[in-house]
Amino acid sequence: MKAGPRGYRVARAAGLALLVLSILAGGGKAETPRHVPRLFVVHSYEEGHACGQPQFDGMLAELGESGLLPGVNILIENHFMDTKRRNNTPELMETEAARVLQRIRASRPDVVLTLDDNAFRTVGLRLVGEPIPVVFCGVNEAPEEYDRIRDFMETRQRPGKNVTGVHERLHVREALRVHKRLFPGLKKVVFFCDESPTGRAIKREILRELLVPAPEAPCDWEVFTARSWEAYCDAVFRAGQDPDVGAIYPAALLLRDGRGRTYATSEILRWTTAHSRKPEMAINFTFVAAGLFGGAVVDFRAMGRQAGNMVVEILSGRSAADIPIVDSSRCALAFNLNRALQLGIQLPEDVILAADMVWFTRFVAH
Repeated sequence: MKAGPRGYRVARAAGLALLVLSILAGGGKAETPRHVPRLFVVHSYEEGHACGQPQFDGMLAELGESGLLPGVNILIENHFMDTKRRNNTPELMETEAARVLQRIRASRPDVVLTLDDNAFRTVGLRLVGEPIPVVFCGVNEAPEEYDRIRDFMETRQRPGKNVTGVHERLHVREALRVHKRLFPGLKKVVFFCDESPTGRAIKREILRELLVPAPEAPCDWEVFTARSWEAYCDAVFRAGQDPDVGAIYPAALLLRDGRGRTYATSEILRWTTAHSRKPEMAINFTFVAAGLFGGAVVDFRAMGRQAGNMVVEILSGRSAADIPIVDSSRCALAFNLNRALQLGIQLPEDVILAADMVWFTRFVAH
């Protein structure tokens, strides 16, 4: 019988008991230790990134609840591809992907977990058909689009090969409905994307969710693709001056200016909160913590838990081929009260109490 995902707690306790008995019966000689599973995690971005880190934290929490403790009964190896700040051209990404694949094939992990699009597109897809199971998490591109690049999926319900995972649904309509309730006079929201591979995938996901015919979106919307840092700044200024625009959705995560300088997510968010005059809808908790106003956001930690559960199922003996590919299941309510004060917005007390997460820093004058 195969152990279920939660069976690790029982298996671990039983294993310790058997170890003690074997020592007592064999004059202190222990049996050969059981195989310690190895998980290789490929992060698209740098360590601590606003998108990757909460997914990784959620995955670790799920492993921990299943009795899998890093360094105790599971070995976790990480590789940060850093495709926003450093390896941010197609050529550099390919070079980095080759380095990751070399490490994976040398370490022979029991499972590979890829976080976000760049890692899955450049590494995960190249492991299709190999004996190593792959779990993806946080991909913005629809799995069907990736399947056109490399055949890895028969259906979402039964992938059929060695790859499964969690598609990042942005819950855009839910976010618009929350803003409409907060601001009944909301007429229009502008979404900002960029031209990086991840930016294009985010744009397609936004459009997929918004163009569903029913129910209708609660307000007008526009998707703007910033082709440069200067274009992004100008568009944010214009949105701030447009009386019909009631909120913006900053989803541009990588931009370059006319001199070739790169602006990564953290810099873009800092500039946006310093210059935007409209409340910002946020992709996830971390974006709210970074200073955006907030609203209904993707719960990246919960998404990481979903992927972590898949890893546990695979380590328990279930084939990745039989684990359904799913959408991120949960959006949450999060607000940055400091940003609300900056914008002159007073959130109702019942909204604050209903929020999953609220950020507020009290500044004390000296």
